[in-house]
Amino acid sequence: MIKGIDVSSYQSEKYDTEGMDFVFIKITEGRSYTNPKWVDQRKTARDAGLVTGFYHFGRAGNVTEQADYFLSKINLVAGDMLVLDWEDSGVSNASKDKWIKYVQKKRPDHKVLLYCNTDFWLNRDTTSFAGDGLWIAHYNGKPGKPGIEHPWRFHQYTDKPLDTNLAHFESRSSLRKWAGGSAE
Repeated sequence: MIKGIDVSSYQSEKYDTEGMDFVFIKITEGRSYTNPKWVDQRKTARDAGLVTGFYHFGRAGNVTEQADYFLSKINLVAGDMLVLDWEDSGVSNASKDKWIKYVQKKRPDHKVLLYCNTDFWLNRDTTSFAGDGLWIAHYNGKPGKPGIEHPWRFHQYTDKPLDTNLAHFESRSSLRKWAGGSAE
């Protein structure tokens, strides 16, 4: 397994990348919020050679408009991953699925994933649809063992000192290849 982090406007533009292989960066929320630090946070990741993913925090409302808003902010490169952060109980399972399928259609060359916690996955999800992969949050003190039976790609296992994740890949190169990026 390999290690990574995720960052939002709560973290600095220049974060510690030592020992990390990937980073997920929050870009948007709903149809109006954009993380003011995301471009510099992406530069930090790219300068360190990390595999990058970008996420949208979904809100109740028109999910295709939210997806278009999210996609309008990004200048994607090969290997960038795209993620729906599903934490708002106002976003239905059907809306979750619609966002992921819409983004997959709009950006077919990029992996599109679902991020959620175990409560949403086990108690709100009705389709087990996570696009190209599930990024599951479960702070159970067992990194790499998120406590679900469904196959997962990423496990967010703590938020101390910041959101830290493991990915179910052998190496950074294998993640980059899976995500559609060129070999290092």
